[in-house]
Amino acid sequence: MRDWIIGAVLVVFGEWIRMSGVAAAGTVTRRRSRDVQRLVTYGIFRWVRNPLYVGNFFIWMGFVVISGVLWFLPLAIVIFAIEYTLIVSYEEGVLESIFGREYLEYKKTTPRWFPRPPRVRESGPHDWGEAWRSEISTFLQYAALTVAFVLKDRLRR
Repeated sequence: MRDWIIGAVLVVFGEWIRMSGVAAAGTVTRRRSRDVQRLVTYGIFRWVRNPLYVGNFFIWMGFVVISGVLWFLPLAIVIFAIEYTLIVSYEEGVLESIFGREYLEYKKTTPRWFPRPPRVRESGPHDWGEAWRSEISTFLQYAALTVAFVLKDRLRR
């Protein structure tokens, strides 16, 4: 039961971070696209440049904890680090080519992975309704994983 509680806290925390990013930047953050209209540097993007991926990290770790296969945790961290470092390297190149100096300045003041409170709080528009709607498929995946883990626990008894 303890693994379920810890895992659920990690998943909820990770999803809160993800939703904060989607609410600020819009659903374009959920697609691989070069069609980027604006550089989002407010809200959670003042704390960290990749909030969706930071959120994904906590979600991954939460489901690993829920699975009860804790020996997989270090391996999951390594897999995550490799996968998302490659993705972010590509995306940063795209953002530099589109926004140039503006993005380079943003990179200097905002960490890539480890959130840091910003010196200046900047607010901007957040569309929580759009964020919620765009995450529905993600919530369904969480439900499917949860059902699988419940069944695994029941079959183990």
